[in-house]
Amino acid sequence: MSATESPLPSDFRTRAKTNDVAAARLIGWQAQKVADGHAIITLAAGPQHANPMGTLHGGILCDIADAAMGMAFASTLAEGQSFTTIELKINFFRPVWTAQLKAEGKVIRRGSKIGYLECEITDESDRLVAKSASTCMVLAGDEAKGR
Repeated sequence: MSATESPLPSDFRTRAKTNDVAAARLIGWQAQKVADGHAIITLAAGPQHANPMGTLHGGILCDIADAAMGMAFASTLAEGQSFTTIELKINFFRPVWTAQLKAEGKVIRRGSKIGYLECEITDESDRLVAKSASTCMVLAGDEAKGR
């Protein structure tokens, strides 16, 4: 297999819905809902996700926010289309050590080529842990091949 070939099925929607995503296996998040411009990702955050200070690494929060927003956007695509994230921003509101996190991504504005999304990450007590936003761009034709 070459470096450009994927060992996974070509349909990323199927992979997302079945949690057959390499980053999900590595970090431990799971897709709970992916439909109609909305996605929910959950993560049982623990010591395996800690930064040097012992709290949840901010990159992990970025990852689950990016996954939730990306899957929400992917659910709006037509057959043969793919997408890429062109901007991502996150604000952290509270530290996390161990928690059951929920990242809820929503498409706020969907144009023909560009979409704007937001994500709220909450803990099991429904406290806001972080909020993120991203901009995604639709890819089609040759731009979408192999993605």
